[in-house]
Amino acid sequence: MGLIRNPAQVADVQKAGAEAVVCDLEAASAEDVAVLLSGAAAVVFAAGAGPGSGAPRKDSVDRGASALMADAAELAGVRRFVQISSMGAGQPPRPGADEVWAAYITAKTAAEDDLRSRDLDWTILRPGRHATGRIRLAAPPVPAGTISRADVAAVIAALLDEPGARHQTLELVGGDSPLAAAVRSTAEES
Repeated sequence: MGLIRNPAQVADVQKAGAEAVVCDLEAASAEDVAVLLSGAAAVVFAAGAGPGSGAPRKDSVDRGASALMADAAELAGVRRFVQISSMGAGQPPRPGADEVWAAYITAKTAAEDDLRSRDLDWTILRPGRHATGRIRLAAPPVPAGTISRADVAAVIAALLDEPGARHQTLELVGGDSPLAAAVRSTAEES
């Protein structure tokens, strides 16, 4: 199942083979979302305020909706939680950074901190910008790079099935390693 805010995305989710459920995480309660998560094996939080949104939405979606989803996972008894974050999170915004970018990084950092404080089997994934090919997956810091959306999705799927990836913060960019080998290696290093 895929939770989406925009009904225009229903066809895309269905085309990928999942059930689409329209749910606005800025308006829903943790209890409402927990009902939707009932019976799920895992949660992948990939929502974001998106380009063109201002600082308040960065906080309400990139931090607030992540915390709400983690609350809902706890209520529903869903232990596995993968959070898509951003490279640059975990550090203060660069001096002189754009106000909206600073709000985004601050919100992502707060969402990561919130998730780490919970008794969930979490993994935080910080993908780089988009490209295609082999990957580099490692604990921070990883030099900035690019990664395809398809590779990010494949890494998420592999991480969900890899017990050794739990309680790790990982950064992901294009690299030289085959995906399965990179996930396995990262899990073995934990």
